Amino acid sequence: MGESAADLAFAQDLFSGMGRVEARRMFGGAGLYAAGVMFALVDDGRVYLKTDEALQAALAAAGAESWIYTERRGPKAGIPQETSYWSLPESALDDPEEACAWGRRAVAVAQAKKAAAPARRKR
Repeated sequence: MGESAADLAFAQDLFSGMGRVEARRMFGGAGLYAAGVMFALVDDGRVYLKTDEALQAALAAAGAESWIYTERRGPKAGIPQETSYWSLPESALDDPEEACAWGRRAVAVAQAKKAAAPARRKR
């Protein structure tokens, strides 16, 4: 089931202090984009941020949880897999300044990972 319009509007409003944040539906959830990168996703009404090891540790210390993805088909079907996305801490859900601080860190992580990725060949 896709994310509700209300969930996406809430997430966009929460991060509005970061400038333009777009939500794009995908794979039953939605991605949140800012500064040319996907920095978060919304799944089951929860916001998850793109992380690296340092941001994972900071989010874990703040009580966040990893987004666990379970593939429906293929060789990994039914096997839960931890991802590099971690939930926004509960305290940030009522505090847009805190949410934006976490969001900016996630944007920086996403931009660094994009810059480090090998260039894609055009067809």
